Amino acid sequence: MKKETTATDTKKKTVKKVVKPIATSVANVGIITCKDLNKQFMGIKAIDNLSISIPEAKTTGLIGPNGSGKTTLMNVLTGMISPDSGEIMVRDKKRKRIKSHELRKYRIARTFQDGRLIEQLSVEDNLLLPVAENTLISSLKEIKTDDYKKRMEKVLEITSLAKHRHKRAEELSYGLRKLLEVGRVLMQDVDIYFFDEPFTGLFPEVVEQVCGIIGGLQKQGKTIVIIEHNMGLIKRLSDYIIVLNHGALMAEGEPDDVLQNKDVREAYLGV
Repeated sequence: MKKETTATDTKKKTVKKVVKPIATSVANVGIITCKDLNKQFMGIKAIDNLSISIPEAKTTGLIGPNGSGKTTLMNVLTGMISPDSGEIMVRDKKRKRIKSHELRKYRIARTFQDGRLIEQLSVEDNLLLPVAENTLISSLKEIKTDDYKKRMEKVLEITSLAKHRHKRAEELSYGLRKLLEVGRVLMQDVDIYFFDEPFTGLFPEVVEQVCGIIGGLQKQGKTIVIIEHNMGLIKRLSDYIIVLNHGALMAEGEPDDVLQNKDVREAYLGV
């Protein structure tokens, strides 16, 4: 599937310099807290003794150079992979790891960079499956409930997918596929949303549409975590920013403080 190429798809080079975190302006206890988190792949530290807190009912921008551990951290916090050591607290529940099948219990949903659509199913079925239970076959038997269908109609309208509702996912353009991926998390109506590069490769008008969707969640008081390389979008959407480098915390704080920090600008922005 060919991507729609724009400036939002530009990513920064990996750097080796690690600097001390700047002071945080948010309390240490958030809706999700990590303490001494570690994860290695083939001896390489993807997450390095990381302790952070994600503030509740705020939008947190998770940024850093390529290979800095952003997606690994998101994968750990959404149960896709297990940490090697450390502790995760969701609200007041301490865990060594979060399991993917427990996300509904924690009221967490996420998107993926590459999408996790079922290609042969329709837009409607792709939207309904995340809110159904158990296996694929039993899920398809459950998805005709009135509550789910009402929610689906709203999501179809928000994502502009209503006229494509009966198309298979494989028939959609890249931009519509990204909107369908966003629609799948909206269907789950949770408290904590993780967006992994939701703007990559999108035309400007679709970028604005996704910004509007995230803005709607912000107005509802949802907790949002966004991985994104476009600093204009990060500054526009974020209340708080966490910067990673080589799996370690480089900086955190309010957007103006972090993005104007000399070490962050040198290491990540290259200026």
